[in-house]
Amino acid sequence: MRLYLMVLAISGPQGDPVPSYLIQTDNGVNVLVDTGYSPEMIAMSRQMGDADQQIRDVMPVTPQLAALGIAPEDIHYLIATHFDPDHAGEHDAFPDAEIVVQRAHYEVAKGGIDRRYTMNQSHWDAPGLRYRFVDGDTELLPGIELIETSGHVPGHQSVLVRLAETGPVLLTIDAINHAGQRDPETRTVAGYDTDEPSTRASTRKLRDIEEREGVRLTIYGHDRRQWPSLKKAPAFYD
Repeated sequence: MRLYLMVLAISGPQGDPVPSYLIQTDNGVNVLVDTGYSPEMIAMSRQMGDADQQIRDVMPVTPQLAALGIAPEDIHYLIATHFDPDHAGEHDAFPDAEIVVQRAHYEVAKGGIDRRYTMNQSHWDAPGLRYRFVDGDTELLPGIELIETSGHVPGHQSVLVRLAETGPVLLTIDAINHAGQRDPETRTVAGYDTDEPSTRASTRKLRDIEEREGVRLTIYGHDRRQWPSLKKAPAFYD
């Protein structure tokens, strides 16, 4: 099992990384986690003229996969952690993949009420995309577990990857954006976190998993201080 980290862009005034992940199993199954911003969102940010708000240093997911010798049709599963614009902007680039999402999140997003989902719905709701809906914590494949972590949004999911050398790796995604949010009692809850009690409960759940599973590496969703120290593709964790 290998875990590749890819930075697809840098966004916001503080320079937050926008990541995607590739997991390759021992028997050759390719699992992609999230796809970053859509081309339209990137173009829109450049037209705004505000340098602090621009999406910059863009390297889309498909060229990064190509550098690893992987074409879109080689992706077997696409884990959709949630449909925020910086996570689900190129799902339609992988029409052959089975997209795995929490049922609760898909239903909220499909309701069409919240613009944070509808602004890139054409990419995660394109005709022909194949979805698998899961309910709660789920083992996707041996060594890859989906962890339901609502709070940031309903039906958000994090990912636990079990590697032979590195040991268990926890991808918190947006349930814990950066290391400063590790304490469930004192962590900040931002305006984009839709439910404070659930956000704190999910933070506590992830901390419990760290302790129970002996997690040696936790990768936070957009931690601009942590990400420079991490291996990025073509390097990998195994």
